[in-house]
Amino acid sequence: MTPHGNWPVAIIGAGDVGADLMVKILRSDGPLTVAAVMGRDPGVDGLLAMPEFRDVRIVFNASAGAHRVNWARLADRRVRMLDLTPTAIGPFCVPAVNLDDHLDAPNLSMVTPDGQATVPIVAAVAQSGIVSYAESISSISAKTVGPETRAIIDDLTQTSVAAMQVVGRAQRGKAMLILNPAVPPMLMRNSVYCLVAGEADHQRIESDVLAMVDKVRSYIPGYRLKQRIQFETFSMGNPLYIPETGKFTGTRITVLLEVTGAADYAPVYAGHVDLMTAAAKTTAERIAARATETAALPT
Repeated sequence: MTPHGNWPVAIIGAGDVGADLMVKILRSDGPLTVAAVMGRDPGVDGLLAMPEFRDVRIVFNASAGAHRVNWARLADRRVRMLDLTPTAIGPFCVPAVNLDDHLDAPNLSMVTPDGQATVPIVAAVAQSGIVSYAESISSISAKTVGPETRAIIDDLTQTSVAAMQVVGRAQRGKAMLILNPAVPPMLMRNSVYCLVAGEADHQRIESDVLAMVDKVRSYIPGYRLKQRIQFETFSMGNPLYIPETGKFTGTRITVLLEVTGAADYAPVYAGHVDLMTAAAKTTAERIAARATETAALPT
């Protein structure tokens, strides 16, 4: 049996994401301990065959394209699964926005790297206005993107849009992902655009966005604003024309971000890896802490 407060975890996927997550956990002082790391082959079958599996409390799936199969094999077990792929079977979790909302879910989706970067900004703007449209453009180094990830780029963008709407509370959304071929590789950058219909309190929105950036930085230190938040107001006399939608009056908020990776395993220019692994580790630690708190309550 595992000691009280000790949470053995397993990682499926031995690529950059799985390796970076493993190193983060090994270097941390938290309750998580690494019991096993499995590549896609033998994957979940190899995990189930291990005697150590009986103690595993959380399984991180970082194997692109294999989450449905892995979950089908683990769904009737007592373990939780945190999904670091865009499959999104379970509810979305973006720690800075809704960390405590779905901690009891057996299968929790960590959205996507660009979702972890941009959804908090959309959610911050939505605190003081109705976001009628949100758009994100994310640029990551092509050098850090392997064939498995390239094959699911459409899934990545679709999941990011869904999270913008469900977690960020945007009425409509769009996401674009650019694989930047620059040499030397550039850091991850994200541009977030939000349209707030009608009057908008610029000062309050700026304050909310800055507070949200600080929340994200608490677990992803390399996350920062690239420059000051921009506001553009469109009046009836000077509306913004949106194709297929028509004329828009209100405020366009532009937030430019840059993410420097922690270089635990993946390089500093692989900020998208850090976004996923740091968010997943933070979520798992909160699940463990909540379980410990619940166990300590008098019966």
